[in-house]
Amino acid sequence: MTKNPLKRVSITALAAAILALTANAGQAETIDRSVVPIGSIQEVAAFSGPGPSGIVVTLEGRTFVGFPRHADDHAGMTLGELVDGKLVPYPSADVSLPSGLSDAKRLVSLHGMTLDKRGRLWLIDDGKRAGKPGIPAGAAKVVGIDLSSNSIVTSIELKDALRQDSHMNDLRIDLTHGSQGTAYVADSSFGDDPALVVVDLATGKQRRVLAGHPSIVAQKDFVTQLDGVPMRYDGKNTAFPHGGVDGLALTPDSSRLFYSPLTSRHLWSLPTAALSDFGLDDRQLAAQIKDEGEKVMVDGMDMDAQGRLYMTDAEHHQVLRRWPDGRLDVVVRDPRLVWPDGVFVTADSVYVTLGQWSRMGKGLDTRQPPYLLVKAPIEATPQFDAAQ
Repeated sequence: MTKNPLKRVSITALAAAILALTANAGQAETIDRSVVPIGSIQEVAAFSGPGPSGIVVTLEGRTFVGFPRHADDHAGMTLGELVDGKLVPYPSADVSLPSGLSDAKRLVSLHGMTLDKRGRLWLIDDGKRAGKPGIPAGAAKVVGIDLSSNSIVTSIELKDALRQDSHMNDLRIDLTHGSQGTAYVADSSFGDDPALVVVDLATGKQRRVLAGHPSIVAQKDFVTQLDGVPMRYDGKNTAFPHGGVDGLALTPDSSRLFYSPLTSRHLWSLPTAALSDFGLDDRQLAAQIKDEGEKVMVDGMDMDAQGRLYMTDAEHHQVLRRWPDGRLDVVVRDPRLVWPDGVFVTADSVYVTLGQWSRMGKGLDTRQPPYLLVKAPIEATPQFDAAQ
């Protein structure tokens, strides 16, 4: 029987057209329609790029957002303040934007941020720029800013505690230990050496602790599902954001530090009296670690004055809240919460940055701007103290 070439061409063309439409639809679809919303979110700001990470909102309503350079070596600001709805380099253009200042004198790649009990802004600069080998001298540092004068009052280079594959991810400030306080930093590591970093803010003395401990490292054979796609942790070949110790949160009295690896489903805590003690070794510290139970895959954490822990949940497009007795509830769930990253709790709202980081990996980048800063209402917290 003679085959009809026209029919064959028509069928081929139709199949190609269907495939093209399917591919385009997949690229255009950025909302997980299977997510059942809970609560409501309000857009605070939208950024055309780069993606945001850290977030702090003061009692006076000043809002600060960080834009790291470890994923995109962008030419924009790495720290900005939202003023009348517009993003302004903070504390100055020379410090926040690429400039002639040395890496030690400017912010290179800002990641986590927090407020201390005195209302000062603290930043962790991981010093890492995408496409550049290693971390230059002076680039990775703990930075404190006096918000009344808008000036840097503390800058401590992370030297002894730094590794060339370090990813200084988040920090918390404990003013109850050390003459001027102690900083706790999560080094998630771009390699295989995550650790907690402890810094005496008076002397600059610093050290890495608990490297290799199960509460610090990525969980082997970890499985997740992001945007409806199941994925397995496979070391450096992993296609989703992964790493060791990541999110940090201090209890209201600063007596315990809660922490968790990004690639893990367990929550841990340590007494700060032990963690801040440079005389204790890893074995002695490990003996005081408490397993706080299971959780979801968490990036950012924050704790309110009632001791309730807020955790971002990228797998389910939501923010969870853990009560002191261990029970969990959903604060907000929305399909637009694509990789909720930084989180900050105020008296009546929880703020979240959405960097879409889950859509980068193995050379692929399917992120679609704008990147958002959103907030969700929570019940008013009595006698709230925003400086956690």
